[in-house]
Amino acid sequence: MRSAPTILHLDMDAFFASAEQASKPSLRGKAVVVGGLGPRGVVATASYEARVFGVHSAMPMAQARRLAPNAAYLVPRFAFYRAISEQVMGLLRALSPLVEPLSLDEAFVDLEAGGAAWDDASARLAGSRLRADIREVTGLTGSVGLAACKMLAKIASEQAKPDGLVVIEPGTERALLGPLSVRTLPGVGPATGDHLRRAGIHTVDEIAEAGEDELVRLLGKAHGHALYAMALARDERPVVAERETKSVSVEDTYDVDIHDRVRVGLEVQRLADRCVRRLRGAGLSGRTIVLKVRRYDFSTLTRSETLRGPTDDPGVVREAAARLLDSVDTTGGVRLLGVGVSGLADYTQEDLFAQAAGEREDFAAVEDADEAPAEVPAVPVERRWASGHDVRHAEFGHGWVQGSGLGRVTVRLETPDSGPGRVRTFRVDDPGLEAADPLPLVAWRPDEPGASGEPGVG
Repeated sequence: MRSAPTILHLDMDAFFASAEQASKPSLRGKAVVVGGLGPRGVVATASYEARVFGVHSAMPMAQARRLAPNAAYLVPRFAFYRAISEQVMGLLRALSPLVEPLSLDEAFVDLEAGGAAWDDASARLAGSRLRADIREVTGLTGSVGLAACKMLAKIASEQAKPDGLVVIEPGTERALLGPLSVRTLPGVGPATGDHLRRAGIHTVDEIAEAGEDELVRLLGKAHGHALYAMALARDERPVVAERETKSVSVEDTYDVDIHDRVRVGLEVQRLADRCVRRLRGAGLSGRTIVLKVRRYDFSTLTRSETLRGPTDDPGVVREAAARLLDSVDTTGGVRLLGVGVSGLADYTQEDLFAQAAGEREDFAAVEDADEAPAEVPAVPVERRWASGHDVRHAEFGHGWVQGSGLGRVTVRLETPDSGPGRVRTFRVDDPGLEAADPLPLVAWRPDEPGASGEPGVG
C-alpha cells in the first residue's frame, strides 16, 4: 500500500436531486425525490431534505410518497445529468490520466499518476481545489475522500458527506476501521452481513480477530481471504482508467401486469430496438442475446441465445428475443421485461440469421427515448409533459413541468438564475408550449480555463 493518501474518491452529493434543485430555484432547500413516478417506480436519488423523512435511493416510490407526501417528485433527466457528469469527469482527467468512473457521479483518481499529489499536504490541496472547481463549473457540491488505497478513499468520502473532504493518513487506517460495522467493507452486503452477525462478528475489528481461517470457513476461500485483507486495511487494487463494458441492456417495469401475449411480444420487439440503439451508440456489437422476464409473482426468468458472430442488426436481435420469449410462460401476467446483448465486440459480421435479410433500419435519427421511465404515458414526444422536464412558452418563457392531467399542464416559470418563478396552467395542446433543453446551471464564461465553443449544461 502507498505511503501517501494519493488515491482520491469523488462522490457528488445527492447528484440527481441536487442538479434539479440547482436548475429550479423554487425547489432549493426543499425535499426533492427523483425517480420513476408510477406505482412500481423506485427512488433514484433523494435530496438531503427528503432523507430527513427516511427517503433513500432504491426505495419504492409509493413508500417515499407516504414518508414525504409534500416533497417534489420528478422524472429523471438523464441527458442533463450526463452533461454535468462529463464536466466533472473532465476536471478529474485534468488531475490524472488514471480516472476510474464508477457511475455518473462517482469516480476514483490516482493523483500520483498525474503528478497532482505526492504527500499528505499536496493530496489535501488537490482535493480542496477539485471541490472548488466543481462548484465553480457546475454549481454543485461533491465530497472527496483521500487515502492510500481505493477502499479507504471511498470510506473517507462517505464520512465527508455532504460537501466535505476527509483524508485518512497512512498509519491510522486500522484504528479508523476497527470500530466500524462490517457492512462498511466492500462486498459485505445484507446477506454476508447477516451471516457474519450470526457468527458473532459485527465490527471490522472482530473480522480481524476471527482470523483468516475462520472467515474462509464461513464465507469461502475467495471471499474469506479478501475480507480478511480488507479488515487489515490491505487493498492493492489499482485505479483502472478504462472499465470494459460487458453488456448493453434495457428494461421496463409496467404499472399494470401485461397479460396479453401479443402485447408482451410487441414490448420485447420495442426493447430489442432500444437495446440496438444503445449498442450502436457505443460503437459495439454482440453475440449473446438475453431476455429477462419478471412475472406477476416476482419470479424472474432469463433466457439467452448465442449467435455465430457479433451483430448490431435490429432484425437479428428482435428475432432472437422473440425466439427466447417463445420458451417463457407468461400466463398470469408480466411486470417487467428486458432485452440485453453481451459478448461484446467493436465490429460486426454479416448477418446470417435474419429472415428479412437486407432489411436495415436507420436509428440515427431516433432520440434517446430509452432513458424515459416506463411510467411516462406513451403520447407524442411534443406532448409528453413529464414532471420536472423543461418547457418553453412562446409568451411566458422558460419553465418546468410541475404536473399534468385532465387536459392541463402546470408550469413553474423560472430559470436557474431567475429566483423562484410564478406558476401558470396551460392546455396540454397549447400551441405556444413546447419541450425545451435544460439551461446551464452556471453562466458560461468564454475566458474560463478550457472553455471553447458554445455553452453547455452546467
